[in-house]
Amino acid sequence: MAHDLIHDPNGGMPRLLEIMRRLRDPQTGCPWDIEQDFDSIAPYTIEEAYEVADAIARSDWGELEGELGDLLLQTVYHTQMGSEAGHFTFDSVVKAISDKMVARHPHVFGDESRDKSAEQQVSDWERIKAAERAGKAQTRTLDGVATGLPALTRAVKLQKRAARVGFDWPDTSHVIDKIVEEAGELVEARDKLTQDEVTEEFGDLMFVVANLARHLDIDPEAALRATNAKFTRRFEAVEDALADIGKTPADSDLAEMDALWDAAKLAEKQKIMSD
Repeated sequence: MAHDLIHDPNGGMPRLLEIMRRLRDPQTGCPWDIEQDFDSIAPYTIEEAYEVADAIARSDWGELEGELGDLLLQTVYHTQMGSEAGHFTFDSVVKAISDKMVARHPHVFGDESRDKSAEQQVSDWERIKAAERAGKAQTRTLDGVATGLPALTRAVKLQKRAARVGFDWPDTSHVIDKIVEEAGELVEARDKLTQDEVTEEFGDLMFVVANLARHLDIDPEAALRATNAKFTRRFEAVEDALADIGKTPADSDLAEMDALWDAAKLAEKQKIMSD
């Protein structure tokens, strides 16, 4: 019966769960899959989430379908290991998230009115989450902000939590002043202090830049991803221009490449204006 399910193209979620169970079977499973644990699989989970985000950013819906499947597999992998260890099951995970969504949306699934602003709904959401944290004995303001988040994302979440209790600058001018201050401290550290101290000052500067992003309602991770993509696109244009004259970046110099960079930048702007 299980064999038939595994080879049934319409087997749906039960099929995927059975495939993972078989892969992890100590006697007949895949040696690599059997050896894995939560720690070894966690990096793949993070990687797959980023690949989902990348497919969305490129509007590649065909690839997104596959990437969502890869991400779903990560959930199935973790729940199979959790089931083997007696921690939880796929069904208990589904129940927990379903219960959470119902509890956090009383204006949809309960008696509360839906006649409220988006800001009020966000406020209510945070109030419900705070109550949940209190139930888990997470009573400090910054409790529950996952340490495994990308550093810029975690910085923003920490700052948002602190801001809720009044620990925040009133406007962006104060944040920009702090960026100038931290940049000065970084320059001083570079000239006079140890590498560890320089690293610390650099971290301080990045933290304040993340704070500016928060005040400007910008996702710093998304902004940096966009800039990475822009840099890649323009540098490849530089490489292409050099290739047209039989050269590579290694054969060029900074002045030439900088001029080609400016040309690529101008071409992009002209294309945007003509579209």
